[in-house]
Amino acid sequence: MPTEAARPLIALDAVALDTETTGLDPVKARLVQIGAVAIRHGIVGEAAPFVRLVDPGVPIPGAATAIHGIGDADVAGAPDFAVAFAAFEAFRDGRLIIGHNIGFDLAVLRRECRLAGLAFAAPPALDTRLLGEACFPTLTDFSLDSLAERLGIAVDHTSRHDAVADARLAAAIFVALLPHLKAQAVRTVAEAGEASARLSRSLDRFAGAGWLEPKAVAVQPGEVEAPRRIDAYPFRHRAGDIMGRPPLTVSSDTSLIEAARLMADRRTSSVFVANAPAPMVAEAGILTERDVMRAVARGGSAVLDQPASRFASRPLEAIGTGEFLYRAIGRMDRLAIRHLAVTDEAGRIVGALSARDLLKVRASDALALGDAIAAAPDTPTLAAAFARMPAVAKRLIEEEVPARQVAAVVSDEIAALTARAARDAEAAMVREGHGPPPVAYAMLVLGSVGRGESLLAADQDNAIVSAPAPDAAGADRWFALFGEHVTRMLDAIGVARCKGGVMATNPAFRGSLDDWRNRIGGWVDRTRPEDLLAVDIFFDFRAVHGDAGLAAALSDEAFRAARGAPPLVKLLAEQIGSHAPPLTFFGGFRMEGGRVDLKKHGLFPVVAGARCLALRHDIRARSTRGRLMAIRERAVGGAEDIERWIEAHGVLLEAVLRQQLADVAAGIPPGSRVDPTVLPRGEQARLKTALSALAHVGDTVRDLLFES
Repeated sequence: MPTEAARPLIALDAVALDTETTGLDPVKARLVQIGAVAIRHGIVGEAAPFVRLVDPGVPIPGAATAIHGIGDADVAGAPDFAVAFAAFEAFRDGRLIIGHNIGFDLAVLRRECRLAGLAFAAPPALDTRLLGEACFPTLTDFSLDSLAERLGIAVDHTSRHDAVADARLAAAIFVALLPHLKAQAVRTVAEAGEASARLSRSLDRFAGAGWLEPKAVAVQPGEVEAPRRIDAYPFRHRAGDIMGRPPLTVSSDTSLIEAARLMADRRTSSVFVANAPAPMVAEAGILTERDVMRAVARGGSAVLDQPASRFASRPLEAIGTGEFLYRAIGRMDRLAIRHLAVTDEAGRIVGALSARDLLKVRASDALALGDAIAAAPDTPTLAAAFARMPAVAKRLIEEEVPARQVAAVVSDEIAALTARAARDAEAAMVREGHGPPPVAYAMLVLGSVGRGESLLAADQDNAIVSAPAPDAAGADRWFALFGEHVTRMLDAIGVARCKGGVMATNPAFRGSLDDWRNRIGGWVDRTRPEDLLAVDIFFDFRAVHGDAGLAAALSDEAFRAARGAPPLVKLLAEQIGSHAPPLTFFGGFRMEGGRVDLKKHGLFPVVAGARCLALRHDIRARSTRGRLMAIRERAVGGAEDIERWIEAHGVLLEAVLRQQLADVAAGIPPGSRVDPTVLPRGEQARLKTALSALAHVGDTVRDLLFES
């Protein structure tokens, strides 16, 4: 898929273009002026615009001059089209073009190129006239002036019909349309192109006038992005898998020579310097072989008896045991360092990674994805980084990485985005005068992200647990504002708000540990149908930011309560119902609107079933596969049935992911509905087998709930 297809519109680098001509018929009109301005991350550039007069080689009609004010005398001595166009292409630098009725301008440029003997490749382009119609279909007029009025944009009529002025106005309209497009679920370049393409009546009129249809992602024959190979190892393995033996730590008063001897004896390239055997990251520094060599080179042998702490590097960079290796590689590359501490959930150092450890897993630029999110300076840059996810997912699938592993990568990035949003929200609260968090808290992700099973259609599922506060009402007001900051930022990045309200902005999904304890007690004592969504999604949570101890305490209480409340788990199991596979009597797919909803007919029952059994048997694994494997190991139910569920879950995830990748490239918002008819015959058979294997999940789970 072309990389730009999935780029969020708020992160777009583009050029707004307008031309002035000798007439309005693109078959005859000649160019007299090109004007353009830059747009970057939703802001119209303040730098000097591009403007060139062009000698059309023919007299300019008076009627045209009356419109744009450019006459024969103005273009006398101006360069010809070839020179002006080369300068414009240098200014554009491959960026997408935005313009109003841009099909006319593109048609004029194409004709001028043909007359000048130049090759013309239609550039990627979006039309503000079409985007305006997509946002405001009831408007009767979609001119620049009409859209500007609708969007509240002031127009300087003294400079209208100057190419630069009109380009700047088109740019302002595009930026003002962005929130309206987002409300229409149009967030990316491809989705904007698809929304424009649906306006067939307008496009037919454009074609009849000889205009060139703008294409949001213009890929020429033979120029489709070739998938580059990607080393799948760092997307399959986590830091804890390769960190090796426990970390080597020396005290602050250990001499440099003693530390160097210890590294040589243990054949390691670094030691941590701290006054505790398992220090927190903030309490430690790191001393490497290179630090020792630099110290001796600068100070001679006299430095060898000095404390190692004097030469240790701080602050210490770290990565969690559960983080994928591609994040470690990206972080080392960005910071130009060769070592990372590895920490547990509490932030204590439990291992180390070196560049030597990771040398064999270095691969493509896709490995920088996670660190691009960590290092992004602002929301549009974060959106652009996250937009790389479909391309990375596509390459991983091509390298035969299982879809569940791809889902784990996607989930980790959304978790990282949520943590980043929480950190930025804290800073925003201080800037706005609300102060720092009133008490300790943990930011939680729930649902598919919590399970590590999110694909490309994830929305926000998050919550907050906090320590008890002396002023409970004041603390809740702080966390309500904080939650709005978090959800607004995630929504702008491309992780949409949850339609069901499962977000920290909802009072039901934030509160102190006591508040959550009371909620859980309410679920256990008087479970109501309206509580089931909250209960269902809650038990998948994991902490991504803040006090991990609070999250661990909440998890312990929640699982103990569920273990002692069989009626609650039984009621959750009843929600699975009986799911007949979406197959016809003759073995074909039973489709609605040309697709099959694999979440409804497969993923939901197996995910919910695994969760119910995990709650009943106190299995703390979060992922569906992990839960099912633990259930199988405890000999709950038939091992063959559980194995079929595990296999079916993987098949469904892969089918959904492949459809989502195709939809993203086509500008269609991804979801869980799949067109199985495009699959090869063998894949169709696998999908039918998977759906059939899950037909009786609900009944089986209800039978197994009370099996010891």
